[in-house]
Amino acid sequence: MVERTATAIWSGTLTEGNGSVSSGTGVLSDQAVTWAARTADPEGMTSPEELIAAAHATCYAMAFSYVLQNNGTPAEKLDVTATIGFGPKDGGGMEVKHSNLKVVGTVPGVSADEFSKLAAEGEAGCPISNALRGNVAIGLESSLA
Repeated sequence: MVERTATAIWSGTLTEGNGSVSSGTGVLSDQAVTWAARTADPEGMTSPEELIAAAHATCYAMAFSYVLQNNGTPAEKLDVTATIGFGPKDGGGMEVKHSNLKVVGTVPGVSADEFSKLAAEGEAGCPISNALRGNVAIGLESSLA
């Protein structure tokens, strides 16, 4: 089993306070976070939702490339965007509402219909999708370049 870590430090109240997040590898180092940056203009700061989007896009690109490889049609390029929705929760509070994946691929020898079918297989095998599934709606839009 592989484990990864991240550390968040927060000072002050939710709406007036601020903090930072760092990853165990040092790729993220003291990245600023605030409630305002999370819910409005990020002003160069990150948010938990942006980090989920990065994780989902990367994981899905890997999972889909594996499906294409096993199909005998490796991708020349996959351009994946994950968009995370964050908003009010019924009954109060906030929640992550959805993660919508969009993939545009350059995959020689694959029709648009086959690409779409294989894209769905990739999503079904993506560990981050599977961690989110049942809690967050997952959308998938796929097309060939």
